Amino acid sequence: MSANAPILALRNVNKSFGPIDVLHDINLEVRAGEVLCLLGDNGAGKSTLIRILSGVHQPTTGAIEMDGGQVSFPNPRAAADKGIATVHQFGGTFPLMSIGRSFFVGVEPTKGWGPFKVYDRKKANAIAVKAVQDFGITRIDDGDRLVGGLSGGERQSLAIARAVHFGARVLILDEPTAALGVKQAAHVLRIVNEAKRRGLAVIFITHQVMHAMAVGDHFAVLIRGAVAADFKKGEKSREQITDLMAGGETMADLEKSIDGYMSTHGGHPPPPAH
Repeated sequence: MSANAPILALRNVNKSFGPIDVLHDINLEVRAGEVLCLLGDNGAGKSTLIRILSGVHQPTTGAIEMDGGQVSFPNPRAAADKGIATVHQFGGTFPLMSIGRSFFVGVEPTKGWGPFKVYDRKKANAIAVKAVQDFGITRIDDGDRLVGGLSGGERQSLAIARAVHFGARVLILDEPTAALGVKQAAHVLRIVNEAKRRGLAVIFITHQVMHAMAVGDHFAVLIRGAVAADFKKGEKSREQITDLMAGGETMADLEKSIDGYMSTHGGHPPPPAH
C-alpha cells in the first residue's frame, strides 16, 4: 500500500431501510494524518453513515475498504478491532465513574494473582492522566476525579485520548463541538489537530462550517443522503460551503425569488412557511 493510499474508503455505498433509500452511491476516502469533514444539515444522512462506518448498520450495496482491501463490519466490535473508534457528541463517558475507571471500562488493569486479582486503581489513574495530559489537557491531574465534574470539552478530550491509547487508526467524531461554548469548542479543535499530527485519520462530522474549516483538509457535503460536493481545503469559501449545505440556494437566489414573487403579487412578500 502506498503512503498516500486511503486508510478507509467507501465505494458506491447505498443504504435502504425497506422501501426508504437513505444513502445513495457514497464514495469517500480518508488518509492517515488527514481530517475529513463531513458536513450536512439535520436529516442529511450523517448519522446513518456513521453507523455504517462503526458497524451498527451494514451497507445495502457497495463496499467498505481498509488499506486497499475490502472489509465488512457485522457489528461495532468488528469495526473497533480494525481500529475504528467513534466518539459521540457527549464523549461516551460515564459521569459517576472516576476518570481512571472510565478510561479503562471493560479492560481494567489488575494486580494480584489468580482469584485474588483486583482492580489496579493507581495504575489506571496514572495511565489515564498521562494519556490526557499528553494531549495538552494539563488541568486533569487526578484520576480519582469524577467524569461528571469535567467540562464538555474535557469529556471529549478524555474519550479521544482513550481511543488513541487503545490503538485507533480512524477516529470518527460525531458533532464533537455541537453542545459546547466557544472556549470548549476551541479546546476540542486543538485535540483534533493533535490526533491528526499523530497520524490518525479523522472523520469530523459537523454542521458548523467554521469549526470544519479550522481543522479540515478534505470536505464532503451530504444532502439528502448523497455527496453533493467533495473538495479540498482552500477550494471553497465559507459562504460557498454554507450555500451548498443549504441545498445550493444562495442568498442572491433567495432574494431573486422573493423579488419575482412580489412583482407578480402586487408588492406583497410571500407568506411565511408552516
